[in-house]
Amino acid sequence: MTNGKNDGVLGRYYADLHIHIGRTASGRPVKITGARTLTLANILHEAAHVKGIDLVGVIDSHVPEVLDELERAMDEHGWCEHREGGISTGKVTLLLGSEIEVYDDRCHGPIHVLAFLPTVQAMRAFSAWLGKRVKNVSLSSQRIYASGRELQAAVKEWGGWFIPAHAFTPFKSLYGKGVERSLTEVFDPDQIDAIELGLSADTSMADQIAELHRYPYLTNSDAHSLRKIAREYEQVQLAAPTFAELEKAFRNEDGRTIIANYGLNPKLGKYHRTVCEGCLTPVSPEAERCPACGHHRFIKGVSDRLKELKTAEHGPKRPPYVYQVPLEFIPGLGLKSYEKLLSRFGTEMRVLHEATEEEIAETVGQKLARLIVLARSGALAIEAGGGGKYGKVQEK
Repeated sequence: MTNGKNDGVLGRYYADLHIHIGRTASGRPVKITGARTLTLANILHEAAHVKGIDLVGVIDSHVPEVLDELERAMDEHGWCEHREGGISTGKVTLLLGSEIEVYDDRCHGPIHVLAFLPTVQAMRAFSAWLGKRVKNVSLSSQRIYASGRELQAAVKEWGGWFIPAHAFTPFKSLYGKGVERSLTEVFDPDQIDAIELGLSADTSMADQIAELHRYPYLTNSDAHSLRKIAREYEQVQLAAPTFAELEKAFRNEDGRTIIANYGLNPKLGKYHRTVCEGCLTPVSPEAERCPACGHHRFIKGVSDRLKELKTAEHGPKRPPYVYQVPLEFIPGLGLKSYEKLLSRFGTEMRVLHEATEEEIAETVGQKLARLIVLARSGALAIEAGGGGKYGKVQEK
């Protein structure tokens, strides 16, 4: 938190609302591709003491064993539910979420969505409902055997939020291979609370789609390991770090708002440009075959997909989208230098937002300090990624 307390005075907080659990406390897998170290306890410690994040969305909270683990921790550590939703651990607020896969006859591929519930009781009820409609409620991102609108109605019944996840990635997203032209093919537009940009699009790219102009945009990490937490995040203005306050920020009510989105330059994303499916060589989407290997199948990049869907030139006035290069992307910043930065400044948020270039140079040298400062302002050259391969950062 940059300022503000739970006293009604508006303060600024950092939020990352898309973090997976890799394993339960007993070692059972939840997100199969998630790191074993990505446990509930480790997530909360990393967010509070390493990243400097104030609100954390754990989107595998529907898993019964995770809920059991959470309730034990609440009893053991004295954590409590906010009256306005969310679990206070003292250092960070935990928001209870679930990632679910929707597939019905009107869409052409699986679509991932996020559902958030305000209380443990509400998540318990939702988990029981979900358990009757998925094959294994103890795993992450399971396909639901119900329509998108049925899922939305259930989430709203328990006072939750409904958010399409990583909405533009080529796989398992709303606009990747999901809808042909409009989200109304699958969802009720009046029961969507926000759109997650998802490591592949910025505000101006997303605003090429006119039907999205009514929704706030979220920038979240979709972390599958501890180091990936807060590679994207929001800064929000709230009276307290609670579920209800963040909902007001989505709606720009009573001074609550999203101040800024901090996200990757879309060129750093894994699916920015169209590439050959066989050798990952960048190709024109109009090409019939890859000029390098002759393969005829391509992975369409987000930039090209949005050109197909474009229905608007400009969007509404929005919070700034800041190209925030995560520390792990900085060329030459190894583990020793990273640990030196944390030792001096405490959290990544302080390194990225508060430390001066002189202070950073005293800690890790002038070259790295200059790169970190350039990264803050988006002044680093980017080699675009594609086909599942991240882009690279280079110094101009």
